[in-house]
Amino acid sequence: MKKLKILMLLCLVFLVNVASMCSNDDDSSSSVNQTTVVNTVSSGTWRITLYNDSGTIKTNQFTGYNFTFGPSNVLTATNGTQTYTGVWSVTDSNSNDDSMDDLDFNIAFTTPANFLELTDDWDIQSRTDTKIELIDISGGNGGTDYLTFEKN
Repeated sequence: MKKLKILMLLCLVFLVNVASMCSNDDDSSSSVNQTTVVNTVSSGTWRITLYNDSGTIKTNQFTGYNFTFGPSNVLTATNGTQTYTGVWSVTDSNSNDDSMDDLDFNIAFTTPANFLELTDDWDIQSRTDTKIELIDISGGNGGTDYLTFEKN
């Protein structure tokens, strides 16, 4: 009888440990969701620190521009002299899952030509409060583009 109680106690401890590990996983995955990303980029101004277009570094096309991810999905890029306006959004392709893998960071500009290159539905590769790294694998030519914004 004593062995049975010890076995039941061990089983209970095992189940509590498994349950706590599962809840920790949920907490960490929900820490980076659509709202988190939107709140991060909506704060302050950002600059492009990397734009790699299928192996060609084109970061210098955006040097001096500050990007504001504003309300109503208005994206503004200004260098003090010129201002361009586009749209932005963060969409979740699987609302049943809080994984960052399901998030798309959407950017669209209509002018000028070099800003048109940013127009895409980017996948979020990583995100902190001061840096967001985006990636896009082209369906057409199979090239991979990288775009990094860092907070000013």
